[in-house]
Amino acid sequence: MAQPKTAWDQYPEPLTVASAPVPEYGSGSLADLLPTLAAGLGVPDMSATITELTPADRNCVFLIDGLGWEQLRAHPEDAPFMTSLLATSRGGTGRPLTAGYPATTATSLASVGTGLPPGAHGLPGYTVRNPGTGELMNQLRWQPWSPPGSWQPYPTVFQLAHAAGVHAAQVSSPTFENTPLTKVALSGGTFLGRLSGEDRVDLAAEQLAAGDRSLVYTYFAEVDGAGHRYGVDSDTWRGQLMYADRLVQRLAEQLPPRSALYVTADHGMIDVPFDEQHRIDFDEDWELSAGVALLGGEGRARHVYAVPGAANDVLTCWREVLGEQFWVASRDEAIAAGWFGPQIDERVYGRIGDVVAAARDDVLLIASEREPKESAMVGNHGSMTPAEQLVPLLEVRS
Repeated sequence: MAQPKTAWDQYPEPLTVASAPVPEYGSGSLADLLPTLAAGLGVPDMSATITELTPADRNCVFLIDGLGWEQLRAHPEDAPFMTSLLATSRGGTGRPLTAGYPATTATSLASVGTGLPPGAHGLPGYTVRNPGTGELMNQLRWQPWSPPGSWQPYPTVFQLAHAAGVHAAQVSSPTFENTPLTKVALSGGTFLGRLSGEDRVDLAAEQLAAGDRSLVYTYFAEVDGAGHRYGVDSDTWRGQLMYADRLVQRLAEQLPPRSALYVTADHGMIDVPFDEQHRIDFDEDWELSAGVALLGGEGRARHVYAVPGAANDVLTCWREVLGEQFWVASRDEAIAAGWFGPQIDERVYGRIGDVVAAARDDVLLIASEREPKESAMVGNHGSMTPAEQLVPLLEVRS
């Protein structure tokens, strides 16, 4: 099957802010998925912005962490069932969705669950500065702890659906039931914890059948974990992809009548070689660290917080050093370009870096001393390249 043309087919040079391929907020991003499904279920104030999708009475979203569009298309022999569904993606157009920026788990799960882009829900990165404390906050692990309700005050789509009489449920690992990220991104209706993938998909099918109108979410994390540790073409990664493919088929075969199953992901992934050319170490680079108070984000999607008065100098330096490999923008430039969506809430503004750097090439800006575990990962994600940004929206209907 010929790959659809995308905005990423050619990169204009030089790497101006305007040349970055902005996610399809409002028409084809992860943030548009649940509102579209909820609108079809009659939930008030929801809009069907992914216009290619046809409403169904019972909707299940199966999110496979780390399974990007490009990785799926590159491994048909390991995922024969999902490969057979590629033409169904995005309502039969055969096109992917965009994750949103940055293409990382905490940001994407919040976009999925709230139906809002990062600039509104307020989780615009892996780690970001808390303007109230001045500390870096890890939004995946929620460290240091911040009150979830003030950090992300909007209701989730599941909460709105439940209030409208829709049967809403999440089926995931029990370890996620009471986490702050689940609370702010995916709460509402019933949370059901199951350890095995088979138990999760079986229960997801039961939950779909439990209501005349249903909205069910289930999740599989291991593809992402294998990619981070071993790379996206390793035997371990391929084994997890095979397992995920069997889970999708198992769930598809159990769909109750009037159901639609949507298989998607929070981001893709790219392997970065372990050498100085591809891994630039912030902790050993005096130029990049000059004037920087805090380094946030992750290796391919950095938030840079300057010491007072140094933001312009830091921006100039980062452009000079990284500008051929990264899109480097000031906070206001990134916002104006729409990287974080059309809406930036006041509480979110200061969480975004004074400088924002998104990798275009197969490079990583590591921090070997500050982030030893993250710096040792094989597979990485976060930026706006096709491998990271494009995710499937495979569909099975009963």
